[in-house]
Amino acid sequence: MMNEQAKVKTGGKRMGRRKLIVLLGGIAALMVAMGIGRFAFTPILPMMMDHHLFSAAGAGYLASSNYLGYLIGALVLTLVQFKSRSMLLFAGLIVSIATTWGMGEFHNLEAWLVLRFLSGLASAVVLVIASSIVLDRLTALQAGIFYGGVGAGILLTGLSVPLLARNGDWIEVWKGLGMISLILGLAAWSSLRDRHTDTKTLSSPHDHHPSTVRRVLICLMIAYGLEGLGYIVTGTYLVAFAKTVSSIPNIASLSWMLVGIAAAPSCVGWSILASRWGKKWSLTVSMLLQSIGIAIPALIPSSTAVFAGALLFGITFMGITTLSISFAKDLYPQNNRKIIGLLTTFFGLGQMIGPLIAGLLISGNGNYLTALIGAAFIVFLGALSLPLGIGRSDRRQFKQL
Repeated sequence: MMNEQAKVKTGGKRMGRRKLIVLLGGIAALMVAMGIGRFAFTPILPMMMDHHLFSAAGAGYLASSNYLGYLIGALVLTLVQFKSRSMLLFAGLIVSIATTWGMGEFHNLEAWLVLRFLSGLASAVVLVIASSIVLDRLTALQAGIFYGGVGAGILLTGLSVPLLARNGDWIEVWKGLGMISLILGLAAWSSLRDRHTDTKTLSSPHDHHPSTVRRVLICLMIAYGLEGLGYIVTGTYLVAFAKTVSSIPNIASLSWMLVGIAAAPSCVGWSILASRWGKKWSLTVSMLLQSIGIAIPALIPSSTAVFAGALLFGITFMGITTLSISFAKDLYPQNNRKIIGLLTTFFGLGQMIGPLIAGLLISGNGNYLTALIGAAFIVFLGALSLPLGIGRSDRRQFKQL
């Protein structure tokens, strides 16, 4: 009897260690592909624009190139069946590392457009595949910690950019972040690789009627697509805007570090709130808060408003991703990669369009006001689309969600 108890205890410890390794590996993967590969462009953007390497419209083209890659990556993962998650994850990490380093190797807009496109493709692959691997093995609360890896990566870039920059040398920043990505990428790959095939297909949905679940999923995709369209304007131009309203030294890096500090623990907090309020209302509240955070700096241009906006943006943007993916997975419990890929596709479509429109508005008006207010309004509409789109009877059925 004692031997049996010892075996159970030993097995539990091993299971706990495996979960911890998967969790840490997932965090490292998101830091590489999302926190650095996708979002490092934001704090480096003002530095590159100070060297007159491109205009605000050019920055919009670069951002949209990245998000086009993200959209295509998510779409391919939704439509095409792949046998090995491990090899996809490996490829995504390698491309993300290489494109981060490559941004410092090339010095023309055409090459940067290609690199940002490939970086976006890689970030979608890593997000979807890492989520697929991690969500198979962790609880909802642990998954919240996993998505905090994006915030940890943003915080890391905010800390690293001023340290790596030498007299505004953006080249060394990209290459330094490339080396950091390599270290984190190796850790992520060794922790998450597996020999299991990913052969799940779109399964029967939740216990509710399939047509009802599909309607709720459509509402969720609309809300998440509007979130992608609105939030990315702040995600792209926040630090560049901060420099126009404040003379505080390094406010660009400071505001981006604040986003990371707020984002890292936010996913856990929203997961806890979702267990009490339900995912639908938690998602609605988080998007309403984000719309306020986007609008505040535009309406009250000051250092305080920039910091308040950065905090609200950081608290909400990865929480919205966590809640949206968890919501979709609850609707289709047995489907993993495909349902995450489908949701990410709608998000990617919105975020591809956002920087293009915002860049043209900023270049045309000479300020950020119209772009930011428009983005806040889009996110506000997204916040309302889910509770308004679900019928009264559906609200009772999906109360627990």
